[in-house]
Amino acid sequence: MSPAEHPRTYSISEAADILCISVPTLRMYEREGLVIPSRRASGHRAYTEEQLERIRCYRQTMVRDKVTIAHLKRLLSLIPCWVINQCPEPTRAACNAFPSREAPCWEVTGKSWQALCGNCLECEVYKKSRDAGELVRLIAEFTPSGVQELSKG
Repeated sequence: MSPAEHPRTYSISEAADILCISVPTLRMYEREGLVIPSRRASGHRAYTEEQLERIRCYRQTMVRDKVTIAHLKRLLSLIPCWVINQCPEPTRAACNAFPSREAPCWEVTGKSWQALCGNCLECEVYKKSRDAGELVRLIAEFTPSGVQELSKG
């Protein structure tokens, strides 16, 4: 298998060292839903370079723009997963993430779209929100009026 199929992963202590943060801080980011680390067969966390880049992006945003974790989560919650994942109306009606704007969709329990993608790490919303520029673009694109227009089509 090629390296692209199995990217290098880092333990939580290696990831913390690379990011110049403490292990408890990294665990807090996970608890707050900012990152979802993969798990090794042993159950230990495994961070990919992509996940480290997500954390770098969020930390840069928090420091540069004086954004708190709560504010960052609120920004992430503005991304309409039901539009990006193209959930049909019956799926939306049964999904707790559809009307919610309290947390990112991957943090909302009872998500009916889980049946569609099965894994938050593979979800387009989670993948697209790892980059600050893409996050800003998504939020701008999917304002409430934009969501209404997309829902009509």
